[in-house]
Amino acid sequence: MSHIEQIEMDEHRKQMLGDVRHLVEKYRAIFDWDIPGVNQPEADQLIIQGIHAALDEVGQELTHLKARQVL
Repeated sequence: MSHIEQIEMDEHRKQMLGDVRHLVEKYRAIFDWDIPGVNQPEADQLIIQGIHAALDEVGQELTHLKARQVL
């Protein structure tokens, strides 16, 4: 990553953190609505694991897209 991309990333880091927090809260509410008496710590772990898995999948898609663009 070049210097300019790092500067841009630094400028958006706070916004990204807010977006991720909003996403976590969205799924916490869904778990709470769907599961009466939800075990919130367990649900939180599952939500975080799900977000990690989704990020990994998006990262792989971008890597494959980049590899196809190089050809």
